[in-house]
Order: sequence, then C-alpha cells, then structure tokens
Amino acid sequence: MNNILVKTMLDLRGNPRACVYTEPMWGLSMNLCLPYASVYMLAIGLRDVEVGFIASVYMFTQVIFAFLSGPITDKLGRRKTTAIFDFIAWSIPCLIWMRAEGFWFFLVAALFNGTMKVTTNSWDCLLVEDAEKSQITRIYSLVVVCGQLSALFAPVSSILVSRLTLVPAIRILYLNAFFVMTAKEVILYLCSRETRTGKVRLEETRGKSIASLCGGYGGVLKIIGKSKGTVFSLGITALVGAVQMINTTFWQVIASKKLLVPDILLPFFPMLRSILALVFLFSVIPHLTVKGRLRFPLILGFASYLLGQAVLVATPAQGPLRYVLLCTSLVFDGYGSGSLVVLAESLVALHVNAAERARVMAIQHMIIMFVTSPFGWIGGLLSQVSRNLPFVLNIGILFSGIIITLLYYKQNTEIGVNEHEQEG
Repeated sequence: MNNILVKTMLDLRGNPRACVYTEPMWGLSMNLCLPYASVYMLAIGLRDVEVGFIASVYMFTQVIFAFLSGPITDKLGRRKTTAIFDFIAWSIPCLIWMRAEGFWFFLVAALFNGTMKVTTNSWDCLLVEDAEKSQITRIYSLVVVCGQLSALFAPVSSILVSRLTLVPAIRILYLNAFFVMTAKEVILYLCSRETRTGKVRLEETRGKSIASLCGGYGGVLKIIGKSKGTVFSLGITALVGAVQMINTTFWQVIASKKLLVPDILLPFFPMLRSILALVFLFSVIPHLTVKGRLRFPLILGFASYLLGQAVLVATPAQGPLRYVLLCTSLVFDGYGSGSLVVLAESLVALHVNAAERARVMAIQHMIIMFVTSPFGWIGGLLSQVSRNLPFVLNIGILFSGIIITLLYYKQNTEIGVNEHEQEG
C-alpha cells in the first residue's frame, strides 16, 4: 500500500477517478483484438502495403479531427464530447471490423476510427483539468497500467483462435469490443462531471459556431511557438507516436510471417510486453520521475526501446533461439514503450497553456498526427521489401529522439531541474 502508484490510485477523486477506473475496460475490449489486427487483415486478403495504407489513412483522418477537436470540446463540453465521439470512433468501427470482407471495410472503419482524436483531446481534459499538477505524471502512469491489464486476458484470444481459427475468433472479439466499449462510454458519462475549465469554455463559446472557433487558431499557434517546452513535447510525442504506430501495425506481421510464430501464440508475446510494462510502471518508472526530472528517464526510455527493436531485427527466422531473442526484445520494449508513452503524455500536459488547453492540445495533436501519418504507408512499403525494414526505421527514429533530448536539455538546463515547476 506504500507504493506510489497504489497510493495515487486510492487518493483519486472526481473526474480523474472516473477516467482511470473505467480505463481497464479498454483492455477487456480493444486490446484483445490488437494482437491480431494486422494478421486479421492479411488473412482476409489484404497485402502489406494495403495494411500500411490503411494505417496512414487512419492517421490522416486523425489530423483533420485533431484540428476540429479543440472547438468541438469547448463547444460541447469535455464530458459530452467524450461520450459522443467514443461511440463514433470505437463502437461503430468494431461492428465494421467484425463484418469486414475486404479492403474497403477496413478503409471505412479507419475513417470512423480517426475521429478518436476528438475524444483523445476531450478525455485528456476530463482526466487532468481538475487534477493537481504534481500528480499528472503518476495519473498517466495509472492510465497506461490500466491499458496493459488486458495482458491477463490474452489467453482468451489464443483459446478462441485455436478453437475457431483466426478469422471467426477475431470477429467474436470485435463484437465483444463493441459491447464493452459502449458500456465504458455510458459508465464514464454517468460517473463524471464537466470540469471547471470546461464550464468556463462552454459559456465563452455559447452562440459561436465551430467554424468561428477554428478561426481563433492563429493566437493558439503563437502560444505554442513561444513555449520551448511545448515545442519539445510536440517533437517527442511525434517520434513516440511514429514508433508506436509502426510497432503496433507490423510487429504481428514480422512475428507471423518472418519468425513463423503460430497464430495461437501471437497474443502471448504482447502479453509478456504488457506484464513487463506493468512491473516497470509500478517499480522503476515512478522512482525515476518522482522529482520531476525527465531528461534521464527520456534518454533511458529511448535507449531501451531502440535496443529492443535492434534485437527483434537480429532475431533469426528459424530455431529455438528466435523465441529467446523475441522475449529479450520484449523486455526492452516493455520498459521503453511503457516509459515513453507516460513521459510523452506528461510533457504535453505539463507544458500546455491551462486556459487554452483544449485548443492548444488540438493543434498539438494535429501536428503530431500530420507528422506521423505517412509512417504507416512507409512502413508498409518497407515491409513489402523486407519484414525487418520497418523496425530498422524505428531504430533511426529512436536514435533521433535521444539526440533531440540531449540537445534540448543542454540548451535549457533550468528546465531539467523540475518539469512540474515550469509553465512552458
């Protein structure tokens, strides 16, 4: 009970508690499908480049809705926006994925799914606007922990696939995701309240159209440009987003098609990564960030993730050694991905202008999605040539993250003292 994250979880109240406590339902729904998502597309007849193209369309759609997310969140309120767009972005696509029979089904689902950038913005505001600033990093750690809890249910996916074969099993999992995600949306709406900042913005935007609110983005861009911390957090989040997209989209492909891992075993490797991430999130990561110094944790996260990707690329296609190396790569991936997701989200939240959080984060999300959207298509082209190449690209991106972090903190040494005391 003395663990930092456990104490934070028990002390949560109001909207942070509603957001964090309902988050495990994400793991009981979508995360049961994700280990098979790309392989499911291939099984239905899509090619690698089509899988990558759909990932890029999904990201490009997010660019558009990231731009609109600030005005929508201010106009409708954080709570209502989250409920409406969670249904559009997750419940509806789950039904499409369940019935998918070819490329166009996945393309339409990607267009719906891309609207999730609206609820990403509104949910983030709902999560942190009424929270203490010193708690933000640990709150995001709890969110990641909740998302990783799906690891405990990975055998469900494996059993279904072994009994029913891949395609029928994944259809059932998507149907389950529809019901669980819809229930999550309803529970969160009933257990949350509009934030203090949200109430202010509702009054300020009353009678104004979404188009007129979008016209005020010029001032928001100036706010972002004047904050070195905000620009840095944008860069880090974009790099992490690109790596995560490539890893999520093509890890199943390299494991199944190059390393010849049987379909029934595929969920167990992400399960191992999730369990390791949970261990690191409860033990190592909170102690590294407890004083607010994020330079060393960032460098360590990038380096660990890079090493994990390098081991994956070096894993031979045959022999028992491939399982040993695959598990080794996941150890480094587990720490790297777990820490970088927490740190990237925390950097954005810590440096954002509080009074204009929704619109500033909308622009930030739009820029991040615009930068990362081509990487799905690029990864697909590279995977057509060699299953290793998307991960070689990841190694380059992660190395650039280390360089950017070192340069930023060298030029802004005072920010390295305590991130939580900075206003951007």
